Amino acid sequence: MNEVLRQALATARLTDTEAAARLGVDPKTVRRWITGQKPYPRHRWAIADLVGVPEGKLWPETEARKAEAHPPPPATGLHHLYPHRWTVPHQAWRELFESAEHEIGILVYSGLFLADDTGILRLFERKARAGTAVRILLGDPNSPQVKQRGEEEGIGDAMAAKIRNALVLYRPLLGVEGIELRLHQTVLYNSMYRADDQLFINQHVYSAPASATPVFHIDGRASHDMAATYLQSFERTWESGTSYSP
Repeated sequence: MNEVLRQALATARLTDTEAAARLGVDPKTVRRWITGQKPYPRHRWAIADLVGVPEGKLWPETEARKAEAHPPPPATGLHHLYPHRWTVPHQAWRELFESAEHEIGILVYSGLFLADDTGILRLFERKARAGTAVRILLGDPNSPQVKQRGEEEGIGDAMAAKIRNALVLYRPLLGVEGIELRLHQTVLYNSMYRADDQLFINQHVYSAPASATPVFHIDGRASHDMAATYLQSFERTWESGTSYSP
């Protein structure tokens, strides 16, 4: 019996039938989860978002496996290197932001792949309501820097359009206390994704879209100096940004 899941559903005031309808599965499937069967990863993530309880608390054994799969970071602070952003597993993004207790920070031009992810948006809202500061920096779609980046990638005005799409998708979060969004007019040499002292740094390469370029996972606990360089850049960009409200 998964007593934690049963209690989480009760706290969320959801019956097994209601939870099944929200998740698009059969009620019998939810009952099997309650009695001890472990769902597929996509269902674990979905039900964790639904009841507002981290996956690791609902299924502690998954955390043990993650620990085995991800040994302590090397002393250099470079925890992992992904050859392209599109090769970063969806679970890695979720684990990054889920690990945040104090702050989540995003510095991008559009970062549309995050804004278009309902599960990530729910995670941001849940974290903010629990007291984690969420700061999002998007490029000003009317700035010359965004125009130049679009031209360099060969997509022209599509870059500004992607930012405007992201702004629409983030709009439901803007009324949540603890979430703030600003627009910046800087030349980005890389995109940053922060969860406390954990950083995903997405390198920018001339003429290549960010999705095709490398991502470094830096552990600030192992290399404070390395992380500090990026965090200082984030703060300077944040200070120069302008608050956005629809």
